[in-house]
Amino acid sequence: MISSALTHIAGQLNESLKRALSSSEDLVVLSSLVDQDGTVAGRINNRLVVFLVNVERDSSVQRVPGGVRGALSSVSTFPGVHLNLHVMVAAHFAEGNYEEALKFLDHAVAFFQSRPVLDHSNTPDLDDRIERLVLDIENLSVHDLSNLWGILSGHYLPSVLYRVRMVSIDSDDVRRLTPAIRRPASAGLPE
Repeated sequence: MISSALTHIAGQLNESLKRALSSSEDLVVLSSLVDQDGTVAGRINNRLVVFLVNVERDSSVQRVPGGVRGALSSVSTFPGVHLNLHVMVAAHFAEGNYEEALKFLDHAVAFFQSRPVLDHSNTPDLDDRIERLVLDIENLSVHDLSNLWGILSGHYLPSVLYRVRMVSIDSDDVRRLTPAIRRPASAGLPE
């Protein structure tokens, strides 16, 4: 579900930027900034890079046990977990292209400002398991921003951090199957 949400966000932004610049090549990629060996990840130069910074449980949503009640039985499932994703959109451009990096970042902010909610009505190709994605800019203090970029790569890039709300994950594992009709214990018949 997390992969599907991020792929959708990056894809929508990519299509918008490609239309705006009349480009046939991808201008937005879903990728980390650096590979495990510390080298800059491939395919990210002169592009907007979308990547996951953090995952947190949304504690404002009530956890209600799931289930389905039928004529013969009811099925109890484990409650789904509602997540907030912290997603960074960073402009990774070579030296001398700083102004271009800012233009791309401007476009990303304008795009998500005009479409703060991605749902099935405005993006029909959204994964059926996702009802909607709500994007809000997350403000960070200079200190927090410094710490975050220290963890990410050590080198600040023009960027904006979004909180993506309402990614829900359901395991669909059955916790209990309860028959709807039971014989009374007092009738002396086995249940």
